[in-house]
Amino acid sequence: MAGFRDGGAASAGQRVIPHPSVMLAVDFGSGSPVVADAAGRRQRGSVAAGPGMGFGGSVWVRGENIECLQVRLSPLITRTVLGVSPADLDGVVALDDVWGREAARIRERLSEASSWEERFALTEALLERRCGAQALVDPEVAWAWRRIVGSRGIVRVEGLASEVGWSRKRLWFRFRSQVGLPPKRAAQLVRFDRAVHRLVAGEGTAQVAAEGGYADQFHLHRDVMAFAGVTPSVVAREPWLAVDDVAWPDHTR
Repeated sequence: MAGFRDGGAASAGQRVIPHPSVMLAVDFGSGSPVVADAAGRRQRGSVAAGPGMGFGGSVWVRGENIECLQVRLSPLITRTVLGVSPADLDGVVALDDVWGREAARIRERLSEASSWEERFALTEALLERRCGAQALVDPEVAWAWRRIVGSRGIVRVEGLASEVGWSRKRLWFRFRSQVGLPPKRAAQLVRFDRAVHRLVAGEGTAQVAAEGGYADQFHLHRDVMAFAGVTPSVVAREPWLAVDDVAWPDHTR
């Protein structure tokens, strides 16, 4: 979890960079953020977004006097927490459509809290209550996801099916329905996440491409454009990525 407060800088718009997780953003400030995806669809207020936010390019948030608490959820526990599969989150959707009245209640409680620590504790308690004990993801799918994440996206996806003893078609279908992305695209997203954080850290595109599992700089450029809607040189200057070390101190790359 991370807390964000924006006194007006987001009024001109802030690009949201996709991450290999399901994102929740619960707003509770005096202003109400507006999130627009690459297809032009707009959601006001609290939202939920699937992994890669639909793999459709830029997602933007705009607004003034925004205060929100953001949560990154593993796709493996999303269904237990939200009640819907990541595959049901087509891009960015209103949190009210997912959580119903629970979304309004948590917004009210976050607004009444006197500190970020109290807000984090409230949200953590809510997530724990909603996270049931029953596993809703196949062990084979969970293993494949962890294998992709553990390899930082540099994995032979075609070999995952044989490693779990499934056909490629069965793994594709079950993985897509439970994680929200096909295995190959999930690996691209994880690889992209690693690459853009290295770009923000000041590493050159040639080195990032060579060490990040890309055939060449063109393939890195292609994936960055597909996920973020901008070139590698532009994405390296994005504030949304630069804040990760502060907002997500346990973020591993």
